[in-house]
Amino acid sequence: MSICKEKNGARNENAGAAEYRNIIAVTNRKLCERPFLEQVERICQMHPKALILREKDLSESAYEAMAGQVLKICGRYDTPCMLHSFVEVARRLHHPYIHLPLFLLEEYCGKLNDFRIVGSSIHSPEEAVRAQKAGAAYVTAGHVYVTDCKKGLPPRGLEFLKEVCTKVTIPVYAIGGIHAGTGQIQEVMDCGASGGCIMSEMMKI
Repeated sequence: MSICKEKNGARNENAGAAEYRNIIAVTNRKLCERPFLEQVERICQMHPKALILREKDLSESAYEAMAGQVLKICGRYDTPCMLHSFVEVARRLHHPYIHLPLFLLEEYCGKLNDFRIVGSSIHSPEEAVRAQKAGAAYVTAGHVYVTDCKKGLPPRGLEFLKEVCTKVTIPVYAIGGIHAGTGQIQEVMDCGASGGCIMSEMMKI
């Protein structure tokens, strides 16, 4: 899975569709304008670096049912899928990729050896260091740009992102207010990030 193999700042040679190779899609089915699974398939057709199934409002059983369907779609397109928060769901589905908020990563520290890749969400350089020490193979850092998902909260900005990238040796993916085709992906990669995460726009492509 390529999400954690490239060094910070790695670039792709082509523009346009190739940009999606540096993008992690993050789901939010409430933003979809079409059936959610249809939207997931549309995302996979863009061949992003990965997809994070982040439907945190679901019960564990509902998330498990959805995850089973999403994993089948991702498998057809060879799109890596990170399940989110529900560690035991991932285990029951025999899925080796999980993304955890930092508090859960630290809670499970030393107990995730059955996973091949564990990612984490962080909001400061110090948290990035903690995530790496707790076993994260990559982190998502934000929010970097102004975003409706964080209304009223000022973005942490590119200097924040640069500092995060200098504090850890694992790949960093910027998140928050990022849009494809605007130059922002290259901008965050110029700061040392391996790419960026997109939620709202990916739910509507």
